[in-house]
Amino acid sequence: MDYMVEGISEKDSKMNLAVARLLEQEGIQRDGNLDYTCVILDDLGNPVATGSCFGNTLRCMAVDHRYQGRGLLNLLIRHLTGYQISRGNTHLFIYTKIREARFFQDLGFYEIANVDGMVTFLENRKNGFSKYLDSLKRESHDVGALGTQAGAVVMNANPFTMGHLFLVEEAAKKCDILHIFVVSEDCSMFPFSVRQDLVKKGTAHLKNVICHASGPYMISQGTFPSYFLKEEAVVCEAHAKLDIAIFERIAGELGVTNRFVGEEKKSTVTAMYNRVMLEQLNKAGIKAEEIPRKKINEEVISASRVRQWIHDGQLERVCPFVPKPTWEYLCSEEARPVLEAIQKARDVIHY
Repeated sequence: MDYMVEGISEKDSKMNLAVARLLEQEGIQRDGNLDYTCVILDDLGNPVATGSCFGNTLRCMAVDHRYQGRGLLNLLIRHLTGYQISRGNTHLFIYTKIREARFFQDLGFYEIANVDGMVTFLENRKNGFSKYLDSLKRESHDVGALGTQAGAVVMNANPFTMGHLFLVEEAAKKCDILHIFVVSEDCSMFPFSVRQDLVKKGTAHLKNVICHASGPYMISQGTFPSYFLKEEAVVCEAHAKLDIAIFERIAGELGVTNRFVGEEKKSTVTAMYNRVMLEQLNKAGIKAEEIPRKKINEEVISASRVRQWIHDGQLERVCPFVPKPTWEYLCSEEARPVLEAIQKARDVIHY
C-alpha cells in the first residue's frame, strides 16, 4: 500500500477525535499547543499515524503499533519538515521520550540535552547549539566580560516591570558581570523584540549587565511539550531539569557561577519549577539564589498584574509599577496593537 500524508482542519471534529484516540492508544496525550496536524490514513479512512507542529517544534507524533516498521514515521517527519520550511521555519526541534530519541536521530536530528528517563531535546542542525554558545561568547567578549565572576537571570519580561528591574539590580550587586537571558519564544502578549528592547533600555544604567536573546533553547512553562508525560508534577520536573541541563552548558561557556530567580508565592507551578531548578543548579555547582519580590504599597509587583490592569482599561495604575522605558512604550502609538490584543484576550494572567 502506498501511504500518503495529509493535513487535517481544526474544524474536522471527527478526524481530530480519531487522532486523539490514536495518540491515547499509543500512550500520548494530545498537546494543548498545536498549530498544524497531519495524518496517514488506512483504506477505511482511519488514522494510523499522526504528527503535529507548534511554532518551530514537531510534536505529538505517533504510529499505530500495528503499522510500525513500515516507514510511516519517516513519512511524517518529511511531511512536517516540508510544511515547516514552507512557512519559513528551517531550524526545527523535537522533544521526545529517551527511548524514542534514536528514531529521530536516524532521521537527521541531533541531541541537545536530555533528562535521564524523562525527555530528550533534539534539533535538525548538527552544530546549532554549539553555534549559539559561540554567539554568546562573542557578545560577552565584545564587552570584556569573559574571565570574570558572572551571574545570570532568565526572564520573559512580559512586560519589563519594576519587579524585574529590582531582581536585576539586586543580582548585579552580587557579581562582576550579570547575563540576562530574555526568552525569545514569541508566545507572549508582548513580542520578543519589544520585551528585549525594554529590558535593554530599562537596565542601561547598569554597566555590568549584558542582555542576550535566549534563542530557541529556552521555552516557557506554558508551551513546554508535555504530551508524553502524564502528571503536572512530572512535567514541571522534566522542564526544570532540561532547562538546567542546557543552562549548565551555557554557564560553562560564560563562566557563570551564580543564578538568580524571583521569589514565587502565587503560582504553584512556578514555585514547583523554581524549587526543582534551585536543587538542580546547586547539584551542578552553580549557586542559586531566590530574590524576594519587590512591593509597592504592600502590593507585589508582577507582570501579570500589569497585563490585567491593561486588560481592564486601567492603564494609569500601571505607571508606578514599570520603569520609564516601559511606560513610554505603553503610551506610544507603537504599543496600541499590543494593548488592544490584551484588552480583547480572555486570559491575560497565564502568559
